Amino acid sequence: MTADQQRIGRTTADSVEAWPQRDPSAPEGAPNVVMILLDDVGFAHYSSFGSSIETPNIDRLAAEGLRYRDFHTTAVCSPTRASLLTGRNCHSVGFGHVTERVAGYPGYSMRLPDSASTIADTLRSNGYSTWAIGKWHLTPSYETGPQGPFDRWPLGRGFQRFYGFLAGSTDQFAPELYRDNTPVEPPATAADGYHLSADLVDESIRRIGELRSAAPKQPFFLYLTPGACHAPHQAPAEWIERYRGAFDHGWDVERERVLERQKELSVVPPDTVLGTNNPGVVAWDSLAPEEQALYSRMMEAYAGFLSYTDAQLGRLFDYLDETGQLDDTLILLCSDNGASGEGGPEGSVDEGLYINDQPQRAADALLHLDDIGGPKLYNHYPWGWAQAGNTPFRWYKQFTHAGGITNGLLVRWPGGGVPAGEVRDQYHHVIDITPTILDAVGLEAPAAVRGVTQQPMHGVSMRYSFQDGDAATRRPSQHYEMWGNRGFWRDGWMAVCRLQPDAPGAYPPAPMTIPFEELQWELYDHRTDPSECVDLAGDHPELLRSLVDEWWAAAGRYDVLPVDIRPRSRRWPENPPLPAGSEPGASVFFGAVGPFERGVSPKLAGGSFRMTAVVTVPDEGARGVLYSLGGMHGGYCWHLRDGRLQFEAAQSSVHTETVSVPVSLAAGRHELSATVIAGEDLTGTVAFAVDGVPVGGGTVARLLKRMPIGSARTTVGYTASPTVSGAVPAPSHFTGTLHSVQVTTGDQIDLPLGPELQAELREQ
Repeated sequence: MTADQQRIGRTTADSVEAWPQRDPSAPEGAPNVVMILLDDVGFAHYSSFGSSIETPNIDRLAAEGLRYRDFHTTAVCSPTRASLLTGRNCHSVGFGHVTERVAGYPGYSMRLPDSASTIADTLRSNGYSTWAIGKWHLTPSYETGPQGPFDRWPLGRGFQRFYGFLAGSTDQFAPELYRDNTPVEPPATAADGYHLSADLVDESIRRIGELRSAAPKQPFFLYLTPGACHAPHQAPAEWIERYRGAFDHGWDVERERVLERQKELSVVPPDTVLGTNNPGVVAWDSLAPEEQALYSRMMEAYAGFLSYTDAQLGRLFDYLDETGQLDDTLILLCSDNGASGEGGPEGSVDEGLYINDQPQRAADALLHLDDIGGPKLYNHYPWGWAQAGNTPFRWYKQFTHAGGITNGLLVRWPGGGVPAGEVRDQYHHVIDITPTILDAVGLEAPAAVRGVTQQPMHGVSMRYSFQDGDAATRRPSQHYEMWGNRGFWRDGWMAVCRLQPDAPGAYPPAPMTIPFEELQWELYDHRTDPSECVDLAGDHPELLRSLVDEWWAAAGRYDVLPVDIRPRSRRWPENPPLPAGSEPGASVFFGAVGPFERGVSPKLAGGSFRMTAVVTVPDEGARGVLYSLGGMHGGYCWHLRDGRLQFEAAQSSVHTETVSVPVSLAAGRHELSATVIAGEDLTGTVAFAVDGVPVGGGTVARLLKRMPIGSARTTVGYTASPTVSGAVPAPSHFTGTLHSVQVTTGDQIDLPLGPELQAELREQ
């Protein structure tokens, strides 16, 4: 019976039943969809694209499906993810950069608008189960607190379940996880053999198994986004050991070997050549033996990380095969940008040093050689290996040259007629993923979602190319912008412009010295020169001018403007939006609470602050964490231990300082405070007080300038991970009663010390 035939009488004897209308079912024969998005994996990092890294399960997709050799992303993670899920250009949906770099312009709001629903929204409303498992990095940083709002978390963007992390990166052995909207601890530790890549695939298999048990015919959309291979490059030791000595020949030889394999595999044209090294990449043979040993180990860790993750993906593919679902599942796999140069010219044992504009020198890193790839470090390889990972292209992630935006795409779907083992060279962009999935499923993009009229799709379906390798591309042009770097592709020609052409190899990033209007555009013919070796700007000035004019037109149409030409140090928002009901400059936390993500925590990095705790000490005394920001890879921690108040500061895993003073706390209520004064050079003076009486302090050589992208949670009354020095294990709850902690920030904070002690501390 339909609703209009329903009749309600006085009893069931004179009533007629009608059931509520069921949600729409998926179109007949609609496939399952698995979208795998890796992180910071370059064009040349899969063995099916020429790499010497073993990726047999990703290669299985290549052997049983298609490889797209001219596929492109946005050059950075969050924008690529926004474009992939919505089918729109990244600035048009507010993602001109990563979530932490919010700005007060439409293209940089970091808020997916309701007018740009995700592919998950559409599939869920058409009978699919939808799951996001892994890295999200699409929630505005100021909406990541326990109070939400949760509209722009995965469950608010069309996914029914979420298991993963919100930030740009996380420790692979001790990740900062959420299940749906709730923070959770990892199910095991590194000592137990835990690694995030395996955990995410376990969760994926569990979700599929539960669905098949309850609804055998319901299709699913799995958006699987491992942290691999973003820094930290961490993997089980035995997987890293597999590559012992495999890269001792160095990055110059590796590039040459990779290019030859790429030609054999037909993923680059046969006449492709390598360009000269990017500025700042030195010849391998010019390095000292100990530097070569260090850099080889860094690459071994990356290779082990990717191979281990590939093995976990293999478990997922095997499960789909064993349960009879593999061939009826559309699988797409790519990375979010090119290989990352964020390790600097000499690599780093901790990415927090990059974030804090502090390069890690090889001589320092050699002290930690045996820990590279393990749970103690947040390591990242040097520029030379990133360049090799982008072979044959120039530059890296963040650049709009080919090395930053070119990523191999793999597509497997035998049940949908996708042929096996072929290469496609049609030009496509990540905005084409959502239209392709809709086309494969048999759905149209909705005109409205929850009453909101939708923006038009900017992407086009790639399905026409599945069976026709000779078809002309249906993408006529594409614009790019990232970090002020710009690019425009049309009909095989690429115009590109770097924001810092005079100091592209500077580390930390150098300020802009050439006026913006005088920056020179380059011009390349990608049909004959995909590696961008020959700049033809002088040969075709009219063509270049027309491409640049088209870039400006697209920039205005798709909310790219204004181009951000500020120094990178000023692109971290000085006054980001605050959560509803918050007040600037002060926060009060009641009891043991948290975790709080960076965007909703007091901003302690880069300035002075005071923490004041009101506690009750029991007769047996008290110990434990009062306030923690971050963890052993970078952050601050204030705690009471062995009768001492202690403040720990760490820029990174390898640079930790502790200020400690003895205190005698009688049973009862007390007010404890720690005041941290930042000097202009970020030296720090720390002073403690008990019940308003100064009890001493000390100095630290350098405070944090910025918090790392990952591992930046705040907890009050406990720590979710070992404290920054590793001296206090998690969770280390405060054993007394913690009534409140007030945190005040600003430059007007005074040291609670007499003038003599102030002078003594500042002279240390």
